[in-house]
Amino acid sequence: MFSAIPVPQPQWNERNMRYALCAFPLVGVVCALAFGVWGWAAAALDLPVLLRAAGFCLLPVWLTGGIHLDGYADTCDALASYGDRDKRLAILKDPHCGAFAVIRLCSWFVADLALCAALPLTIEAVGCMQLAFVLERALSGWAVAALPLAKHTGLAHTFAQAAPRRRARLVLTGEILLTLMVLVPLGGVSGWAMLAAALAALWRYAAVARRDFGGITGDLAGWFLQRCELWMLGALVAAQLLERYLA
Repeated sequence: MFSAIPVPQPQWNERNMRYALCAFPLVGVVCALAFGVWGWAAAALDLPVLLRAAGFCLLPVWLTGGIHLDGYADTCDALASYGDRDKRLAILKDPHCGAFAVIRLCSWFVADLALCAALPLTIEAVGCMQLAFVLERALSGWAVAALPLAKHTGLAHTFAQAAPRRRARLVLTGEILLTLMVLVPLGGVSGWAMLAAALAALWRYAAVARRDFGGITGDLAGWFLQRCELWMLGALVAAQLLERYLA
């Protein structure tokens, strides 16, 4: 459901949806593997920086079918409306793409491409970014299981209601901690910087969801995931550059 990879489609029911949130980070594992393979190929073939960065930028989008970017665009439109809560929620349901969504999407891709171009082709840097794909999805699933919902319909509501929320939070917390147990030792300063960026993105997500929408939705979850990914990548690149200059 959260990837464009062809897989057998199960008949969704209350039983098999119960822990679907906990499996969300597995999509991050697939993105991480593709990211690592592309990094290896780019280094082996000595690809130009811009081509290498384009692969890093686009592979996660292709693998997920852009579903999270869709939520990012819708949420940017809703926030830019400066309307009341009902108007923002109505914009989230509108299938049309507004001017602010286009502007923010273009800005996101430019920033992501630039940061990917600045990402060193080292095991540490690429490995940290691979773990970011897993961490952001574990945090996103945790938020769906922990934060209030804005609506009684939609994808986020469906998954949140199907899951035993307390158990889902415990499982996802374990997944978050396991990811951090690899990320922080591998990245050192970079790992801590990425953790700080992820927590800042999560805090911002919760604050905006409560203040402007009355809770989270599937679109807001996509908005968070794309921002979290960009913020962690920015923190990783900044930490790597700082370490290089101080060496």
